[in-house]
Amino acid sequence: MEGGGDALRRHGVGRHGDDGGRPAPGDPFGLAEEAVEAIGSTLDEETTCAELTGFLCRRVCDAAAVDLLPEDVPARHHPQEMTLDRIAAAGRPDLLAPRTPLSVQALSVQALDEGHPITARTDTAGADPRTAMSMPLLAHGRLYGALLAVRSGRPGFSAAETAAVHYAARLAAVHLSHARQHTAAHSTALNLQRALLAEPSRPHPNLDIATRYLPAGGGSLVGGDWFETVRLSYGRTLLVIGDVMGHGLDAAVDMNAYRSMLRYVASADLPPHRVLRRLDAAVSEDGTRRPATCLLVRVDPARGSVAMVSAGHLPPVLFSADGSGELLRLPVGPPLGTGVGGYELTTRTITADQTLVMFTDGLVERREEDIDVSLARLAGLRLPPAAAVQHVLDEVLTRLDATRAEDDVAALAARLHPRPRQDR
Repeated sequence: MEGGGDALRRHGVGRHGDDGGRPAPGDPFGLAEEAVEAIGSTLDEETTCAELTGFLCRRVCDAAAVDLLPEDVPARHHPQEMTLDRIAAAGRPDLLAPRTPLSVQALSVQALDEGHPITARTDTAGADPRTAMSMPLLAHGRLYGALLAVRSGRPGFSAAETAAVHYAARLAAVHLSHARQHTAAHSTALNLQRALLAEPSRPHPNLDIATRYLPAGGGSLVGGDWFETVRLSYGRTLLVIGDVMGHGLDAAVDMNAYRSMLRYVASADLPPHRVLRRLDAAVSEDGTRRPATCLLVRVDPARGSVAMVSAGHLPPVLFSADGSGELLRLPVGPPLGTGVGGYELTTRTITADQTLVMFTDGLVERREEDIDVSLARLAGLRLPPAAAVQHVLDEVLTRLDATRAEDDVAALAARLHPRPRQDR
């Protein structure tokens, strides 16, 4: 940890522990090891702050609090007046109220010397002497807030304890830095995903379309799930759904590249299996993109038919007017980007009262469950009869608890929408 070991060595304290294996009160190295295990278990700011205050109250002080700046700022070049918000507190509340004032200006003075970013104040008035220590939460030249540690009825903090608190504060600050970097990357990827996966702008008027994208919950980064519609000649529409392997901003960027390349290839109005063949060749020649699965369905409303082809992707489900579902089995070729090719086209008829649902694996996959069982669950749903396309898709997502899926979910539903014939 940057600065942590130096701070311990600077106080000239050797390593020693008690007989029970717990660090002795004067053993900063033992406390540092315990701090590493106790602080930073997640990428959540509030959790990190709570772990810091809890650790200090267990091992060093009687009360502790963390106040964070609304955003991290340069340690030496930040505004002189910014609000500190209390994020976590532990120990005796009476020792923290009223709060010890900690101004950004005071923290700036502490941060001038990164080797000693510590201030201490001792209050001996009355029968209950208190010692309060404040220090900035500083990491990589960025200031995140302040730590306050208070003890009562005991001697002030020793040099070893001060060094241990310093180390714990720097450790927490590094985890806060990681948490904010993670949040920023997640936000960027999610915004990119949402922007790219907006509602299709120009589906054919003879086709009703509904789409949904649900990012996985928790701390996972968004993935490369995507969908697309490409309007073709003669009233046909190409429906696309795919999943770039991996998660995060890189997967979202690759997803955008796949989407752009597919639009370009599909503009030549080739059969779906040849579209996948060209896309696979282009991606494999590029060599910089992650592999991806993809399902193409070309809908021809005039003929009441669909032509389907899969590159390692799960098959679609067709729901009839009575709410029953049917899994459309089709040959599965290799994922895009392998350069192997070998995609086979499957065709079948479709009627205006049937709804085609395409999806990524996050919708159906369950841990330690065979994928055939997962797909059978989807196909076995009994949906409300004669439901609109939007309602069909919403019902599928609700029945499969998609909002709590462990992976991102992208889904697309389509139904023929014949226009009334005009008498001449």
